[in-house]
Amino acid sequence: MENSGISRGLRTLVIVVAITTLLIALHSIFSQLSAPEVYDADDTEIAVSPGDRFSVRVPDGPAGGYHWIIADPRPDPAVLKAAGGRVTTGGPPAGSDRRLSFEAVRPGRTDLRLLRCRRCGPGAADEAGSRSLNFRVTVR
Repeated sequence: MENSGISRGLRTLVIVVAITTLLIALHSIFSQLSAPEVYDADDTEIAVSPGDRFSVRVPDGPAGGYHWIIADPRPDPAVLKAAGGRVTTGGPPAGSDRRLSFEAVRPGRTDLRLLRCRRCGPGAADEAGSRSLNFRVTVR
């Protein structure tokens, strides 16, 4: 066999770099495909697996001083735990929305109640302009 002029060490290095690049690309693709699921306000039934992270997207506008909270009765912490939230903005007319993130802990079923309120104290659900959303979360 004829020698191509490329040393064995260089060929090995090129192969290692190519495989590493392929693995990085695959990781990036799988990360995008397995991004946390986002549910909207009208998705009242949520089914996830233990360890899954998901978000609930709710409309959010700074006007009026309203914000979203996890309301009582709070979800069973053995089944579901809060994992933060963030505001995403879009151009008009979309406005902005808030994504409240959660993590499924272990199998079970729990209710999640979100409340849009201004003062968010006792009786907040009855104040003018408040809104509540209810979700049944099943961790299987």
